Amino acid sequence: MHQPTLNYVPCADASGGHRMAYWQWGDEKAGHVIVCAHGLSRQGRDFDVLAGALLAQAQHPLRVVCPDVVGRGRSDWLKEPMGYQIPTYVGDMLAMLAQLHRAAPIGTLDWVGTSMGGLTGMGLCGTPKLPLPVPVRRLVLNDVGPAIEWQALRRIGTYLGNTGSFDSVQRAADAMWAISASFGPHTPEQWLALSQAMVKPLPEGGFTLHYDPAITVPFRTVTEESAAQGQEALWQLYDNIKAKTLITRGADSDLLSKDTALAMTRRGPKARLVEFEGVGHAPTFVTDNQVEAVASFLLREENEKPDRGAS
Repeated sequence: MHQPTLNYVPCADASGGHRMAYWQWGDEKAGHVIVCAHGLSRQGRDFDVLAGALLAQAQHPLRVVCPDVVGRGRSDWLKEPMGYQIPTYVGDMLAMLAQLHRAAPIGTLDWVGTSMGGLTGMGLCGTPKLPLPVPVRRLVLNDVGPAIEWQALRRIGTYLGNTGSFDSVQRAADAMWAISASFGPHTPEQWLALSQAMVKPLPEGGFTLHYDPAITVPFRTVTEESAAQGQEALWQLYDNIKAKTLITRGADSDLLSKDTALAMTRRGPKARLVEFEGVGHAPTFVTDNQVEAVASFLLREENEKPDRGAS
């Protein structure tokens, strides 16, 4: 499989700016761009398998772009930790899309977002008058919605920020699996592949997780009450979405409840819902059935009439 190219985009912030890294697959001049945005403590190489499948199945030139959200992977760390929130990420994605559009005009734009990446996609699609190159045509929300279950946030809080020190990538992979069993069954080879980009070498030897531990700072300010209060604003974003929308949900998810997912099929963009048995939060798009669900939604219905509001 071909490897992606690593690129950077300068992004504004109140402390003098930062660079966000992104991985680009496929034809760098293609007018159809699919952005894949990762979850809270993950990074852009999570989507290697999905990107390869999309490129293999596409009947036309395609760019697949997988950012390392600021504070993760190859991106800079913020000087002000309270910036690790969705408005910053939306602004950074707009900067990235503008750079991609200058390099080669974007004619069709799709978005795949896991958890935090899905909330960022909701912000991009549901906020009026953002300077997008074109409206998002199709949106995949992977195990996330406007209502996030408090018990899942508490679970994530038990490990977030503990970046650790490991003798080898395999040791780091084993430690990550201990807190990631909800991702569902993976072979040892699949999990090691997912783990390679999740670590970086330490100057003194060994490895640590790839992200800034300070991403926990705004996370730990969230209370059950404030999370509940934020749902109204998130539902408003969701109801504003015009893109055709697919929800992919782990049937055992503790973050996106079945009731919330069903409500999302009845309001706003009236999303289609696909669930994966034996998986919690969140599907990794490594197994064939998960890849096929996304690829068929993004690529195999291209000849149907455009949806209202889509480009």
